[in-house]
Amino acid sequence: MTTTISEENGKPVVAILTMSGGPKYFRGNLANFEDIVKTGQEMGYLVYVVTIRDLKLQEERLRGYTLNPGGDWEKQLFPLPNVIYNRIPQREDELKPQVRKKIKECLVHPTIKFYNPYFFNKWHLFEWLKKSKATGHLVPKTRRLRGESGLQKMLERYPSLYLKPESGKAGKGIMMLKYQQDKPLPYRLKVQHHRSSTTYKGASIHRLWKRIKAETGTSRYIVQQAIELASIEQRPFDLRVLLQKTGKGQWGVTGVGARMAGSKSITTHVPRGGSIEDPGKLLTAVFGEGSAPGMINRVKTTAIVIARQIEKASGHPHGEMSMDLGVDTSGGIWFFEANAKPMKFDEPHIRQKSLERIFQYSHYLANAQKP
Repeated sequence: MTTTISEENGKPVVAILTMSGGPKYFRGNLANFEDIVKTGQEMGYLVYVVTIRDLKLQEERLRGYTLNPGGDWEKQLFPLPNVIYNRIPQREDELKPQVRKKIKECLVHPTIKFYNPYFFNKWHLFEWLKKSKATGHLVPKTRRLRGESGLQKMLERYPSLYLKPESGKAGKGIMMLKYQQDKPLPYRLKVQHHRSSTTYKGASIHRLWKRIKAETGTSRYIVQQAIELASIEQRPFDLRVLLQKTGKGQWGVTGVGARMAGSKSITTHVPRGGSIEDPGKLLTAVFGEGSAPGMINRVKTTAIVIARQIEKASGHPHGEMSMDLGVDTSGGIWFFEANAKPMKFDEPHIRQKSLERIFQYSHYLANAQKP
């Protein structure tokens, strides 16, 4: 069954889904929503923001929000969308029973196409990628954090480990654990704060376990082999890849950025002191001018292979994701993270292309057959 296109110009009606509340009428990244709506309007699409509360699928018209010519948000009635772009801002929102119920209704709706249904969980991502020969080798050794003895065994195999929350965001809650044999207190736990970190030292894992438990609280954590990343002046960097489906429904790389760790940070996240860099310049500085372009191409190809496997294993249609990939000191590529709801890229050329691709893919999706 093909979706009927409601607009006279043959372009689908696109709704951005979020939660009600906040300083305006709805929550989420308002600046991002403004950019999306403006881009859609410039491209000739009817686009609006709708909240879970106002998304009444049995109605012919919905209450939504759009930008008026003066650039202010305005409440109006809109036709039922052909495509829903999920930008529910928080994992906690998505876990609410009424939200999950509404998403399920959208996924089986006969005329609405819905993409990016759920946030990813770190553990699930690594499990999905390990299922395929094409992606299994890209994943650092990863275990769930279950207890002291399991952590000790991992540290015997890998002298440096990362402890990461399964549902973390922007580097929050990440810790690093090291075993340095030559030190009087050989076990070192580095805990990341907002823009700084604290190091705790101990003669054994047992000494540090109480601190680890205090930091993890009730959150589920994974333990991961630390990869020795390519670095400049002892500041490691990784690559941020934005992938989106194109107007032909295929995965494509919208852009590649680089993030370098702050001098006292254990992650490369900008909110934690990291900086935005040019990936080509960094790779040239480490591997030489002859190698950098080929490495960028290898990163793009690898990212597409990963995106296909994540989408297939998740069992749901996705239209975009951002990915953190690392390049180690010998030029090997590693997968660290993928986000189903990418934060906006600060690089202007990537940003503009990413906004346009939301509508190009929506157009494709609205005309595609339901599987």
